[in-house]
Amino acid sequence: MGKGRLYITSRGRTFDCAVLEPVIWETQRKGSPGKLEFSVIKDKVLGFHEGDEVYFEYDGKPIFNGFVFTKKRSNNRIISVTAFDQLWYFKNKDTYTYKAKTASQVLQMLIKDFRLQAGVIADTKYVIASRVEDNTDLYGIMDNALSMTTQNTGVLYVLYDDCGKLSLRDVKMLKLDLLIDAESGETFDYTSSIADNTYNRIKLSRENKETGKREIFIVQHGENINQWGMIQYTDKVEDGENGAAKAHALLSLYNQKSRQLHINSVFGDIRVRGGSLVGVQMYLGDLTVSNYMMVETVKHTFSEGDYRMDLKLIGGEFIA
Repeated sequence: MGKGRLYITSRGRTFDCAVLEPVIWETQRKGSPGKLEFSVIKDKVLGFHEGDEVYFEYDGKPIFNGFVFTKKRSNNRIISVTAFDQLWYFKNKDTYTYKAKTASQVLQMLIKDFRLQAGVIADTKYVIASRVEDNTDLYGIMDNALSMTTQNTGVLYVLYDDCGKLSLRDVKMLKLDLLIDAESGETFDYTSSIADNTYNRIKLSRENKETGKREIFIVQHGENINQWGMIQYTDKVEDGENGAAKAHALLSLYNQKSRQLHINSVFGDIRVRGGSLVGVQMYLGDLTVSNYMMVETVKHTFSEGDYRMDLKLIGGEFIA
């Protein structure tokens, strides 16, 4: 298919496959593996099985390295394939009890235990005092560790498979020099809301075992309370957490409108994945966005004469 090359390795043999258009690659910011969908032409030589390795490159650059999970025949010569990257194995469940570990160390523990391949893993620094995960999938274990880290530090991290190696990066390291404007795609829709994940008052509590009294930590934003009414987030402070620092970090994260922008058929850029930050400059009715937004999901569609992507973007202010 011109710029795209797809290889399947099966039982020691690597096949350079004849692929029908299009090849579709999808990634999300969290909670889902990268997915590659394609169809190959069966000939007398090609033979492969579920679990075999898939490698896809475009314009000479690596895009996807994963494994065949589903094969579907539509006729005698066409095989439609769905492949996933290593993050598929984060659907596995297990029970863990750990103490004094950072989210980075938790990830390294899971990679070792499930025999996965590690890439660049940032030092998340924040130490989780203790945690019990009972029959929880690996996605949940990592999401809990990363959520606690973000709630206490304000730093957001993205876990992804970088073409065969699991990586964990500060979201600011995924900022791209790519600008999306009204002319970039064919259609778009935009939503802003204070109904979901918006809070202008944070109230945290902790039972002090030494004094027998409850400690309360409250921070709020008076201007937004006057404008929106009081929208309160409540939670407990775990052992080892700094209640005041956590409250301020949560207010910084949540004291804003949630924003979503869907834009379709944007000219493709292989650097864009779930968790990337892209520049957006568009007039969207109630405001003009001129800021970075985060890619929540992206669908890349590779064809012979055209390469496009559909984007779902979120946020804005807190990731500038």
